[in-house]
Amino acid sequence: MATSKRIIPAILMVAALYSCSSATDQKKEEPAIQVETYSPTQFSSDDIYLSGVVSAKQTAVISTRMMGFVRKIYVKQGDRVKQGQLLIAINSDDLNAKKAQAQAMITEAEAAAKNAKRDYERFQKLHTQKSVSDKELENVALNNISMQSKVKIARQMLNEINAMLAYTHITAPFQGTITQKMIDEGSTASPSMPLLSLEQSGEMVVTSSVPENYIQYVHKGDSVKIDIKSLSMIISGIISELSPSAYMTGGQYSMKIALNAKEKGNLHAGMFAGIHVPGKMKQKQASEILINKASVFTRDQLTGVYIVNKENQAVLRWIRLGKEKNGQVEVLSGLNSNDQVIADPSNGLYNGRKVIISK
Repeated sequence: MATSKRIIPAILMVAALYSCSSATDQKKEEPAIQVETYSPTQFSSDDIYLSGVVSAKQTAVISTRMMGFVRKIYVKQGDRVKQGQLLIAINSDDLNAKKAQAQAMITEAEAAAKNAKRDYERFQKLHTQKSVSDKELENVALNNISMQSKVKIARQMLNEINAMLAYTHITAPFQGTITQKMIDEGSTASPSMPLLSLEQSGEMVVTSSVPENYIQYVHKGDSVKIDIKSLSMIISGIISELSPSAYMTGGQYSMKIALNAKEKGNLHAGMFAGIHVPGKMKQKQASEILINKASVFTRDQLTGVYIVNKENQAVLRWIRLGKEKNGQVEVLSGLNSNDQVIADPSNGLYNGRKVIISK
């Protein structure tokens, strides 16, 4: 009996401690936080949006057909050059020696041809006088033809050497700007090796690729709007070129857009361009869901937003984003138009936390 009397107070004490602990846990439960929410914007658009890049209208990668060390480079990156201006000189001592040999061969061949021609003329006179036979005249005539042919061969050899020498003095094919230098003086250049990159000055276009599901709605001559995000400007353009085939480009049709001359002064090759082709998909309405860009957060490689469920809890949704437009971003998947998106995801939110929607 004494033992039982001791156990009962101990049980009561443990129960009291447990009840105190539960009360403490209840007090530690985080209170609901106030959040502002909004509904995503959903609309159907018949516009087409593409991505592109600003590029020079004409570009060239300068190379040579000769092997030799680079004797002199006359330009550097950023230099503006004129058509025909000397850019690079490659050592040509061996070709100069061959040129001298060819010139000597021409001199020798011309002398032999001159002598053969005189012999032929002399034998013609003797033949009329019946002093030489027909066979002797024929041999002299054939020798004359042979010597004349050797002169032509020697001259063509000189032309070939001169053509090769042209590749040792590389000039600009058109007026433009040197955008890249891939070799230094003293290095050895080899055939087809890139040496310089040249872009035409002032003439800029926008290049892009049209997916095969859009190609039926896009045509040469269409007017477009181009968003240059780095300059915060929108310029107009016209589709000037559109490839009819995507055989070698994986279902993407190459496109070039000519720009308005007044609006392309600040453009530089390589700038990103968003292309807007208005009102081209009247037969195929495209539904879009847009949310505020400020509502989106990233975690590692994932992108998400918080929404509020029926129990007034913050629920994490991982989403996939599309294009940006006027401070909003398109949601391609992971969100419905009737979801209530929390405007500020940085307010101590986590998945399942209680929230109170601000009125």
